[in-house]
Amino acid sequence: KAVELGSVQAHYQLSIMYQLGQGVEIDKKKQVYHLEQAAIAGHAAARFNLGCMERENRHAARAAKHFIIAAKQGDDKSLAHLDLFYQNGIVSLDDFAATLRAHQDAVDATKSPDREEAMANRRA
Repeated sequence: KAVELGSVQAHYQLSIMYQLGQGVEIDKKKQVYHLEQAAIAGHAAARFNLGCMERENRHAARAAKHFIIAAKQGDDKSLAHLDLFYQNGIVSLDDFAATLRAHQDAVDATKSPDREEAMANRRA
């Protein structure tokens, strides 16, 4: 129902359910469909997962594109993968540097005194 209402998180959760067979039969096509829907709507973890799938299928250039988009949204895991891609010559220095700057901008945009205080309280 949430997917029908356009919930990005619901698409992402459904992709996980279809991947693992939780409450549904494992279905790779439905998994990818829901990941793509979530990624198109801006879900960084979905974009990261698509990048991982492309990497596993040996489509490094496509994987890099997904990782770049997710890293620019502030996703740390995507940035780490891009670092490896850069070290292995898959991503250029210019692309990696631009992504690193955009990643930092995205991270900085989420910072606020209230958020920092809340995080400090969670750790205490």
